Amino acid sequence: MALTTVITYDISEDHRRARAAATLQIWGDRIQRSVFLCTLEHTQLQDLVERLAEIIDTDTDAVHVFRQCAACWDDVTVLGQATTHEPPCYWAVL
Repeated sequence: MALTTVITYDISEDHRRARAAATLQIWGDRIQRSVFLCTLEHTQLQDLVERLAEIIDTDTDAVHVFRQCAACWDDVTVLGQATTHEPPCYWAVL
């Protein structure tokens, strides 16, 4: 079952930061400069975390991964112009 995951980073070097951002954009949506919202299966999340671990310098950089259960995500408060994205619903007509 896919879980909504909030991933944030604080990466000091521009090249590593750009690589991490590009990697995260493949898997989710940027909601702030260093904050991404991803909906991932458990194996996808493991793969993403492994890729990020290869990019960062563990002595100077930080990545936080917050998995959100459905009940937690249903209780999110959004203020101002921020939005939470509902997955699009697709219909097939045969």
